[in-house]
Amino acid sequence: MTSTVSVQSQPVQRYREKSKGFLLAVPAMVWLSLFFVLPLLIVLVVSFLTRGQGGVGTMPFTLANYQRVADVFIGILGDSVWVAFATTIICLLVGYPMAFFISTRQNPRARQLALFLIILPFWTNFLVRTYALQTILGREGTLNTFLMNTGLIAEPLGLLNTQGAVLLGLVYGFLPFMVLPIYASAERFEFRFVEAAHDLGANDWFAFWRIVLPLTLPGVVAGCILVFIPAIGSFVTPDLLGGTRGIMIGNLITQQFRGSGNQPLGSALSIVMMLMVMIALLVYIRFGEQRD
Repeated sequence: MTSTVSVQSQPVQRYREKSKGFLLAVPAMVWLSLFFVLPLLIVLVVSFLTRGQGGVGTMPFTLANYQRVADVFIGILGDSVWVAFATTIICLLVGYPMAFFISTRQNPRARQLALFLIILPFWTNFLVRTYALQTILGREGTLNTFLMNTGLIAEPLGLLNTQGAVLLGLVYGFLPFMVLPIYASAERFEFRFVEAAHDLGANDWFAFWRIVLPLTLPGVVAGCILVFIPAIGSFVTPDLLGGTRGIMIGNLITQQFRGSGNQPLGSALSIVMMLMVMIALLVYIRFGEQRD
């Protein structure tokens, strides 16, 4: 009799647990609905409106904004993807060996100090750090002054307002986002696998490509996503370091929402950028499922 009652009470207990879980999730669902889903729907609707007086969206609905994005701004979209991709590759080439160097330190204090130095730039506002780079790369900045005083150059170099300056600023800003996920994977890596590969006749490169890289690939993919997504939508760094030559999709969106811009066009650009980000996230999710 007791066992029968306990069996009958199990569905009730599961229902109560699900009800409690749902109630706990209600605040998060309300928050996401009000501050994520609703604004996204508003931007989506505005992207199909016509530009009215003062740049605001008015009826009727139209596809002209997306057509203009495809016809006029496709070059800037391509440049934004290229800059974000180049930033990701440079961060990967620099961050991967750096993460492995930190993870292989035997002294815990040395590892903690290295991680502290990686995280230290976050203690300063991103805008302030970008202004510091602007000062360093200026015609009368620290770098040009040093090169001229040493006699390496006769006149200041035009380092600002170039895509190279934008790349430098993005790499400097987002490098920690590449190092930390790779470090998390490298810290758990068993170097006995590499020793076993060497015992079986594999050289260093073969052991790296067949053992080290596949086992740390989840951290690499996570780092690439964490760098690529904010880099493609960045607008402060291209605006301060690139000028008109470093304009990216984030700068275009900012311009459309300033003053008497074009809010429907800016909304269309925002939707296109979000679609790019969604594609990158889908690739990451797909990769994660294959790894599992």
